[in-house]
Amino acid sequence: MESGHTVLSTPRLVLRAWRAADLRPFAALNADPEVMRHFPACLSQAASERLAERIAAGIAARGFGLWALEVPGVAAFIGFLGLSVPAFAPPFESAAAPCVEIGWRIARRHWGQGYASEAGRAVLGHAFETLMLPEVVAFTVPANVRSLAVMRRLGMRASPDDDFLHPLLPAGHPLAPHVLYRLTAAEWRARPGARGCAGT
Repeated sequence: MESGHTVLSTPRLVLRAWRAADLRPFAALNADPEVMRHFPACLSQAASERLAERIAAGIAARGFGLWALEVPGVAAFIGFLGLSVPAFAPPFESAAAPCVEIGWRIARRHWGQGYASEAGRAVLGHAFETLMLPEVVAFTVPANVRSLAVMRRLGMRASPDDDFLHPLLPAGHPLAPHVLYRLTAAEWRARPGARGCAGT
């Protein structure tokens, strides 16, 4: 399933194309109730593999996507982090057309190491300095305090007027309310130390 090549690296991390060997740890991650707490359900192994295939196909088609995240010398695969185009028509305006979001999903045993923030800065650098995107957004449920903290560490700002009900969830679903965060290219470039990722 490998497509493309290593895209980004940081002092501790590599964001790369997906490999067949990633499927087993990805399925374990998607079956962890704590990792999936803010999603409608855990994924079966078959559903997890289908998701990985869609992600890899998206990278091949667009040249960017939710890259596999590796910690050399520690773990060959700890999850994903990258850019994606939402699978629904966003109910908010975006300076990018189509709208592009940054997202991540990391195995629980690797939480608390600063990996999401480190990889997120590299991805945003790629988004604004290489892809020349005008804006990147992020969204999640209000209870997902860990992801909200990463968004803020990345310099993203809340956009409360654009908070929304996720259109792919039924009316009244407890996970339907989502908060939106934004970051523009100008805001990124004005942020001290914003640059610093390496592309290959």
